[in-house]
Amino acid sequence: MDHDIGSGEKAMIILQSLICYLREKNILTRADIEELRDKVEERITDAGRVIPCAVSAAQAAAHEMSQLEEFCGKRYGGKHRRVN
Repeated sequence: MDHDIGSGEKAMIILQSLICYLREKNILTRADIEELRDKVEERITDAGRVIPCAVSAAQAAAHEMSQLEEFCGKRYGGKHRRVN
């Protein structure tokens, strides 16, 4: 076991795997993942106001979520959410 890997990195791998697993089982839709991405991106502008977090951490999380959304979209497909 590699003890040099940080707990944050381990948590990220677990969360990414969980999102992919839930999408694979059709528990999460592509639209759900898009909404989750938007909520993560909102943290950039709301950093410190709604839920305390560093802007740089929020930007990094938004980038990771965007990549995960793209991966899930290519791998599992599905309908985009409706934009009104």
